[in-house]
Amino acid sequence: MRTLTVTGTGSAAAVPDTALIRLSAVHRARSFAEALAGAESAREEVVKAAADLTVSTVNLSVWPTSEQGQQPGFEARHTLTIATGDLAVANELLTRLAHEVGSRLQVEGVDMTVQDPAAAVLEAREAAFAEARTKAQHLATLADATLGQVEAIAEGGAAGPGPGFGAMAKMADVGLQPGETRISATLTVTWSLA
Repeated sequence: MRTLTVTGTGSAAAVPDTALIRLSAVHRARSFAEALAGAESAREEVVKAAADLTVSTVNLSVWPTSEQGQQPGFEARHTLTIATGDLAVANELLTRLAHEVGSRLQVEGVDMTVQDPAAAVLEAREAAFAEARTKAQHLATLADATLGQVEAIAEGGAAGPGPGFGAMAKMADVGLQPGETRISATLTVTWSLA
């Protein structure tokens, strides 16, 4: 039996509705213990402001610092992520953290994702299959053959990245704009040829 195998890709638009905030509680001091205690104090303020949201430690580090014209000391950084269920909560939380934690807070980024991409994944798969079929029909015609039944389908590919959110120096009010992300799918389809 002769076969023809073709790969198709497709994508679908989706609006991000969930945010993962990446931030650090940072403190500089003359001693190791003071730097660590200051970062821990800032971390406690972050956890308190986050209330019932999930806060996770990513990293805790303390290192010596020495800048020209300043006495040597230490900097402690407690890096955290906060998962929020929706963007309005993330907006409000970032504004509250800016006011409550202040200069001991560094926002490293906000990753926006689609909480339930199922509908977009289905649409992307359909587009991938349609592209594969169009390619296969063209190739079969070039080979003086007729496209038969589907013999095999293999899926691969992943969701596209959401829009990024850069570091912020000053935040009087935050307005996260979700924009749009692309969910993509790749299908490799094998047809029999007649």
